[in-house]
Amino acid sequence: MAIYLEVHPDNPQPRSIRQIADVVRAGGLIAYPTDSCFALGCQMGNSDSLESIRDIRKLDPGHHFTLVCRDFAQLGQLVKISNSVYRLIKAATPGPYTFVLPATREVPRRLMHPRKRAVGVRIPDHRVAQALLAELGEPLLSSTLLLPGEPEPMTSGQQIKQRLDHQIDAVIDSGDCGTEPTTVVDLSQDEPQILRIGAGDPSRFE
Repeated sequence: MAIYLEVHPDNPQPRSIRQIADVVRAGGLIAYPTDSCFALGCQMGNSDSLESIRDIRKLDPGHHFTLVCRDFAQLGQLVKISNSVYRLIKAATPGPYTFVLPATREVPRRLMHPRKRAVGVRIPDHRVAQALLAELGEPLLSSTLLLPGEPEPMTSGQQIKQRLDHQIDAVIDSGDCGTEPTTVVDLSQDEPQILRIGAGDPSRFE
């Protein structure tokens, strides 16, 4: 059964955050809130939890995952950023955007786009997610918590606990989340390309 923890959305309890971080460090798979919607998360190098996400969501082998980062320092270790791209991302983060950028050697090859050698990264504007990332000291490998055949992601921590109780290890509930995933922008080429319109305003990249 999954651990279920209610945390304050503005002042998340450090003890609860440490407990969830310990689950992640031990190889667990968690459901956690972001500024767009609930996400599944695990350690970047954990192949077993990665496969659990694929199984829960019935994802094909080519699905792109996202590395959720605390800040630019962490993000900069994972992707290569030019000065012009830096300014674009800086103006839009933290926020509900995922950016596809060329990956560094820090990123496991299985997480990269096979042809572009790129990976999705984001910095969320959510206090609970930020508290967890700060406690972990490393990025979270993440995927939107959208189940097969469902039109929208689940919005309630209790609902997630009921549906996925025996498939994940912990649920962080800080109140209902939204239903729109992030806006995804490919910045790996010369011109920005909007791959998905979601919670973030795409007009700044058009």
